Amino acid sequence: MTETVTFCRNIFIPVTNICRNKCGYCTFRRDPDDPEAQLMKIEDILPVLEDGKKAGCTEVLFTFGEYAEEIPLYKEWLEDLGYSSTVDYICELCRIAIDKGLLPHTNAGILNYTELEKLKPFNASMGLMLETTAELVAHVDSPGKTPSRRIKTIRYAGELQIPFTTGILIGIGETLDDRINSLLAIAELHEEYGHIQEVIIQNFTPKENTSMADVPSPTEEEMIQAILIAREILPDDVAIQVAPNLIDPYVLIQCGANDLGGISPTTIDWINPESEWPSVEELKMMVHEVTLKERLPIYPQYIKKKWYDEKISDLINNLADDEGYRKT
Repeated sequence: MTETVTFCRNIFIPVTNICRNKCGYCTFRRDPDDPEAQLMKIEDILPVLEDGKKAGCTEVLFTFGEYAEEIPLYKEWLEDLGYSSTVDYICELCRIAIDKGLLPHTNAGILNYTELEKLKPFNASMGLMLETTAELVAHVDSPGKTPSRRIKTIRYAGELQIPFTTGILIGIGETLDDRINSLLAIAELHEEYGHIQEVIIQNFTPKENTSMADVPSPTEEEMIQAILIAREILPDDVAIQVAPNLIDPYVLIQCGANDLGGISPTTIDWINPESEWPSVEELKMMVHEVTLKERLPIYPQYIKKKWYDEKISDLINNLADDEGYRKT
């Protein structure tokens, strides 16, 4: 069992919930005519950034639906804000976050090489869940969940030396072999490019008003098995992350998990809004005798390698201690 488990203090900002995908388990996505559909404006985002900074956060997680520009009404909303593409808008939001003293981590679905290259200077790290290499019923109406397309984005991130987060989702219809193949694909990408800083092993949780509302969550035994397999397959320098608001992490830490991801003192988990974040004090209780250590959204090894742009170098140096963790 690991002696130290890490976490990051963050702000979760769902910039838009318009998405071209229609996954069978998702309650985040909205159609443009839904009263809860949104494209957040800068004036709405600024107070969230300020509250997070006051609360001691170092990361701002910008989350988007995927390629919302394919939806005409969203395109109109974006143009009304003065932007021709979502990526241009993300870059501006990242600039603002950096000015506020926060390190951006963007997760905007699949992106091409040019889009990732444009975002890299403004992000400490980026992410995209692989979820699975299998073709599943849950993804039948989700063109962005084609495994080869997601792998291509992760590969582009490696070519650009972007510290990257990915992961697999357990319990959405995949088999044990699918889980193994997904982890092998991630390991292969990391062995080629060295850019995967963490792999999330996330348990599916059923949600009302979805086509998978009656599908059971994976058992604790399944999650233990997944962590053990992941630790066997993934290189030692890749962290294994579990979500402490979705599952009790301690038994999974005993099996090889060593990161608890981002927790927010000021914002909810917009993907799993029914599951509250634990506080830092509650995290300490969850991990029992294991040492809890705060990190930045960019892991220490990538700080040492200087896998970041000069636009955020001063901020990283101000926030990181000599080992590359959060300065206390």
